[in-house]
Amino acid sequence: MSPFMLRQVWSVVETAQTNVLLNLDDESLVQWLVRQLKIQQSFDTQDADLFSDYIHSRLPLIRDLARSRRVAV
Repeated sequence: MSPFMLRQVWSVVETAQTNVLLNLDDESLVQWLVRQLKIQQSFDTQDADLFSDYIHSRLPLIRDLARSRRVAV
């Protein structure tokens, strides 16, 4: 995955509402994040699979960041 793609993923995570990141189940959250990425830019099925795999592997971190944001507010 390119650095540009990684930046996009984390940008979407940073701007997403905390409730969305914490309340969706794993598969729904991965799908939601991929949809948000697709809204920002067009990409093919192979890229969607890359995004999905990467996001799925980072779900604990994504949820930890969301929890820390919720506590900080």
